[in-house]
Amino acid sequence: MRFQYSKKDKLKSKKLIEHLFNEGKSVTVYPLRLIYLKTDYEDGSTLKTGVSVSKRLHKTAVTRNRIKRLLREAYRLNKPLYFNNSSTSYAFMILYLSKDGTTFDKLNDSIKLLFKKFLDKTSES
Repeated sequence: MRFQYSKKDKLKSKKLIEHLFNEGKSVTVYPLRLIYLKTDYEDGSTLKTGVSVSKRLHKTAVTRNRIKRLLREAYRLNKPLYFNNSSTSYAFMILYLSKDGTTFDKLNDSIKLLFKKFLDKTSES
């Protein structure tokens, strides 16, 4: 298992992000929402992920950046456990919805529930 979040795993394409928000489906486990879209990549990666924290809810950049760091770390640690055998390619955007601050443990638990709900929803269809 590789617990990495390398450059090729990051969602950076503005076109793909716009496409993701317009046509993607979502799964919510408060305080997180996962927007996902099935896609294909030329570089051979299976998942590309971005994280976002609302500027309206968290005014200072310090708090936004801290929450984004915690989200990326929770994603990095849980990605191999849930998506190691995945053959389909997805684009993910993880949004933080709460006004309140958070701890790593709360985010880690939420991201595990979010991934379980995502896998249940995608295995049905």
